Formats: sequence, structure tokens, C-alpha cells
Amino acid sequence: MEFLKTVNRRSFLSEVVYVVLNVALAVALMIIVRTTGSLWLAFALVLLSKWRVLAVRPRFWFANVQADLVSLIVSLGFVVFLYDTNPLPNTNDTQSIIIQIIAVLLYIGWLLFLKSRSKREYVVAQAAIALFVGVTAIYVMAYDWSASPVVLLMWLVGYATARHVLSSYDEPHIILMSLAWGLASAEIGWIAYHWTIAYRLPILTSLFLPRVSIIMLCFGFLAYKSYDSYFHHQKIRINDIMMPLIFTISLVAVLVTAFNSVSPGV
Repeated sequence: MEFLKTVNRRSFLSEVVYVVLNVALAVALMIIVRTTGSLWLAFALVLLSKWRVLAVRPRFWFANVQADLVSLIVSLGFVVFLYDTNPLPNTNDTQSIIIQIIAVLLYIGWLLFLKSRSKREYVVAQAAIALFVGVTAIYVMAYDWSASPVVLLMWLVGYATARHVLSSYDEPHIILMSLAWGLASAEIGWIAYHWTIAYRLPILTSLFLPRVSIIMLCFGFLAYKSYDSYFHHQKIRINDIMMPLIFTISLVAVLVTAFNSVSPGV
């Protein structure tokens, strides 16, 4: 009985330390960005928080880095969001603080409740969040970049999210299929680089949402439903993808035709 009490006490203490460290990380990132205005210090803290990825023998480093790419993308995207919502000099700071606090709470939710889940539904949700956050972060920062880093980063986000989803299946060609989705993402990224549109959010007027983020999320969902149908039935059944296909085509068509200009006030 004493042994069980000791085990339970240690387990509880570990959980408390885990929660405290994750909350501290999210808050520390916000403080760093707000006080220094530096992306690189916050990026460095994110990378430092990933020390466990390399706390193994070197031959396992590459596999661990690949497995943690989705989490890294979300964390770096969170930092970019904090940086983008930092108030400009002589502007109202209240809205910025509220937005960043909400972002911190959402990031804490990611760290504590979603990131560690391993059921397929949660894995797909993790990949979807990483895809949306990653693409958004790229185009928020890439307005004065050349095309090459944008295309490369889009490929990386596509590869990482596809691999993350496929790892929850018994897929023998996971690398090839992940590379293929990465290539498709890079091509969409190249087109979006030359045709970048962003929409002002109705309530959070200081934020802009790149159109390519919505399009990539729709295409990613359609690709996932197609693969899931093929995995279970050895063919893509029309009934399984009809609604996602109609939704994706309709939404993309509306965005491209009816909302083909940047929001007023840019």
C-alpha cells in the first residue's frame, strides 16, 4: 500500500509539473514577444522546450524530429501570431492584450489537452490545426520574402501534416504519400505567393486571414476523406467524399470569384 501511495503521489506531482511547465511556456512566449518585440528569442525558447526530441541517441534524432514537426509548426505559428498582434506605437493596446490572452489560452489547450492525444480523430485534428496555423503564419510573414522560402515552407507544412495523419494508419508508403502532399502544398503555395489575398476578420479588425489558409484546409480535409475511404474500402467511394468535395469546390469558387480582393482598410 505504501508503494502504491508513493507511485500515485509521484504521478500526481509529475502531472502538476507538466501542467505548470506548459502554462509557463505559453505565458513566457507572450511576455517575450510583448517586451522585446523579437521573434527570434521566442523561437529560441520554443526550440529549447523541444529538448526531449534530442534526448536520445543521435540515430533516433531524425525520426523524433519528424514525429514532432506538427507540434513545432503550431508552436512557431503561435509565436508569429503573438508577434503579428503586437500593438504598433501610439495605438490602442487593449484589443491586442485581449487577443493575445485568448491565443495563450488556446495554445495552453493545445499543449495540455490535444497535443498528447493519440486516437485517430485527435491526430487528424492536430494535423488540421498545424496545417491552418502553419500556412497562416507563413503568409503573415512572407509579404516581403522571395518565392523560394515560401514554397519550401509550404512543402514542409504539407509533408509534416500528411505524415502525421498517415502515421495513424497502417500505411506502408507513408513517406512517398507525404512527399506527394508536400509537393501539392508547395505548388499551391507558389500560386498563392503570386496571388495573395487576405481577409479582415469582422470582430478582430487588426487581424487578416490569408485566403490560402482556408483553401489548404479544405483541400487537406478532402484529401483525408479520400484516403480514409480508400483505406477502408480499397477504393474511393463517391458517397464518402461527395459532401467534402461539394463543400470544397463551392467554398473555393466563392472565395476566388466573390472575394477576390483584399479587405477594405488594408
